Amino acid sequence: MDYVRKRRQLNLLIKLILLSLLGWALYVQIVAKENISEIWTTFQAELKNGEVGLLVLTFLLMPVNWSLETIKWQRLVRTIEVVPFFRAFKGILAGITLSIFTPNRVGEYGGRILVVKPENKIPTVVASLVGSFSQLTTLLVMGLAGMSYFMYKKIEPDALVMFGTSVSALLLSGMLIFFYLNVDLAIPLVKKIPYIRRFVKHLTVLQSYDAKTLLLVLLLSIGRYLVYSFQYYLILMFFGIEVSLLLGLASIALIFFIQTSVPLPPIYGLAVRGNVALKIWGYFTVNTLGILSSTFGLWFINVIFPALIGMIFISSVNIMKSFGYGD
Repeated sequence: MDYVRKRRQLNLLIKLILLSLLGWALYVQIVAKENISEIWTTFQAELKNGEVGLLVLTFLLMPVNWSLETIKWQRLVRTIEVVPFFRAFKGILAGITLSIFTPNRVGEYGGRILVVKPENKIPTVVASLVGSFSQLTTLLVMGLAGMSYFMYKKIEPDALVMFGTSVSALLLSGMLIFFYLNVDLAIPLVKKIPYIRRFVKHLTVLQSYDAKTLLLVLLLSIGRYLVYSFQYYLILMFFGIEVSLLLGLASIALIFFIQTSVPLPPIYGLAVRGNVALKIWGYFTVNTLGILSSTFGLWFINVIFPALIGMIFISSVNIMKSFGYGD
C-alpha cells in the first residue's frame, strides 16, 4: 500500500511540475510580453471594425489542422499499435502542451507516448519522427519554392542568380523527397554510429513503411501545411494586411522556411517568429502592430488553445501507469 501511495504522489508531483512549467511559459509569452497591451488594443479595434468572419474561419480550421496530424500519426503507428482516433487526438494535444516549454518541440513525442502501451513507446517515438520528417520535408520544399517566387517578385535579382536559386531549390527538394521516401536507409547508417547503434532494433518499424504509406503521410503533411498557411493568410487579412493570395502564400512559405531553420524552444521562438514576420511583411506594409498581432494570433489559436486542452487530458491520465508502473 505504501508503494502504491508513493506512486500516486509521484504521479501528482509530475502533473504539478508540468502545470507549473506550462503556467510559466504562458506567463513569459503572454502576460509578460513587451507589446501585449498594444496587440490587445489592435485586436479589439479589428474585432469592432474588421471582418470577424475571417477570425472565426481561422479558429475553425484549427481542429482541422490537428485532426490531419492525428490521422497521419495514426497511420504511422498502425503497424505498432491500433490507436483509436479520439485517444490519438488526446495524445496529439498532450504533445502540444509539452512542446510549449521544450526545445525544438520534442515534447510532442512525450505527449503521444502517453496513449500507447508501455512496450510500444520507443517504436512509437520512431514512428512519430517519421511524421515529423514528412512535415519538415513539406516545410522545406514549400519554403524553397516560396523563396524563389518571393525573390522573383520582390527582390528582383539578375537572371543568373534567379536561375541558380531555382535550380538549387529543385535539387534540394528532390534530395529531401528521396531521403524521405527511403527513410529505412537510416538503419544501416545508425549501425555505423557508436553509442547509438544499440537502438537499431527499435528502428525496424521503418521497414514496415512502403512507398504508398509514406506518400499518404506526405500528402497529409501537405494538407496540414496548406491549412496552416491559409489560416495565416486569413488572419493577416483580419488585421488589415492586404497581399495577393499567391504572393502571400509564397511569403508565408518563406517565413516558415526561415523559422524551421532556427531550432529554438517555443518560449523564445515566438519572438523570432515576430522578427522574421516583420522582415518579410515589411515589403508589403508598415503596419508593424498588424504583423505582430497576426503572428501572435496564429500562434495563440494553433498552439496555446490546444495546449490548454491538452493539459486537461494530462491531468486526467495516470502517467505512472502509462509507463507500466501499476495502478
